[in-house]
Amino acid sequence: MLLIVGLGNPGTKYKNTYHNVGFNLVDALAKSLKVKFDKAECESKTARVKIGGEEIILAKPQTYMNLSGVAVKKLVKHYGVDEKFELLVCYDDVDIPLGTARVRESGSAGTHNGMRSIISELGTQDFRRLRIGTQTSALKNKEVELIDFVLSKVDFESKQVLDKTIESARDLLLELINGVDFHRVEEKLNRLRLSA
Repeated sequence: MLLIVGLGNPGTKYKNTYHNVGFNLVDALAKSLKVKFDKAECESKTARVKIGGEEIILAKPQTYMNLSGVAVKKLVKHYGVDEKFELLVCYDDVDIPLGTARVRESGSAGTHNGMRSIISELGTQDFRRLRIGTQTSALKNKEVELIDFVLSKVDFESKQVLDKTIESARDLLLELINGVDFHRVEEKLNRLRLSA
């Protein structure tokens, strides 16, 4: 089993904001796998598919970002997921540059409140995560406040780069789903560099 969770905020108000990159990634993955988020469970929208005998669950928590852990904990419990090996959380990360992605098997939440909530609810940092870089030069140079930035709409130029990054991450997640070793996928994603 593999539970892939994309983080974001529900509702049209938050659509196409930097903080909804996790939602965008699992949406792209669902489209490629030809599945729909047609189930509401564990305070999440979920989509399910079986590939090579393995069940894949895609989830978008509906608890709003700062309470993501509430939904993730319910999903982990409901599906009997081993969070160390069967959970993958996808989210936006302002600490790494736009056009990059990183995969790690454990670690702190950094500045991300959604991840802070998940670590708190699960009581562990030992689960896999895929971070999509959203740091722009304006954010790096402190020309914009963090809270304003993450909830702002992605501008046209950044969207071109983000869309390509999400596409590359989706393709590598498809490799993982189809049996490619996690560390091979990790290596490829961590080398990803797209020009901003």
